[in-house]
Amino acid sequence: MAKGTDVTSLTDNLLLEQIGQGDVASFEALFHQHYDRVYGLLFRLLGNRDEAEDVTQEVFLKLHDHAFSHRFLQRNREHNLGAWLYRTATNMGYNAIRGRQRRWQRNTLLVPDPQGSPGAETEVEQKERETAVRQTLAKLPERDTQLLLMRQMGFSYAECAETVGVAPGSVGTLLARAAAAFKQAYEEVDGNR
Repeated sequence: MAKGTDVTSLTDNLLLEQIGQGDVASFEALFHQHYDRVYGLLFRLLGNRDEAEDVTQEVFLKLHDHAFSHRFLQRNREHNLGAWLYRTATNMGYNAIRGRQRRWQRNTLLVPDPQGSPGAETEVEQKERETAVRQTLAKLPERDTQLLLMRQMGFSYAECAETVGVAPGSVGTLLARAAAAFKQAYEEVDGNR
């Protein structure tokens, strides 16, 4: 095996080729291998378990459909499949957020009465903070949001670098800038409530 060859990528690529030949077990193996991280990324981005589950399934359906494309197999033979999955998940997550915002603008939002139960006020405050965090993440550049979420989930600098397409040595600087941008944007969002 060549120096620097990632065994996981090699396995992923072999499984992809087998999926392209109609092997269902290979798809299931890739699904189980990457599901938790894709779901975790989407849950942190979307904040809703059901929606994260739905979008995660859409990501894997897209992978399944693309696995039959010769161009997809050739392109991803040289790259990390995990990075493709996380980029695709982030893009689809943003699409879900945009769809949610459009629905919210069309509908009347019913807010529960905080006087309804003793712990309701604390719960409402927590939901407001979560909403402010998600609104802030939606305002940041996609790469910043992706880096912040991936690091919070425990992804390595190398995995972050591969996913966003930068050199591993620049991830620390990019994360520091993203954290500063998040802090500033959060204060603006939180101050407007």
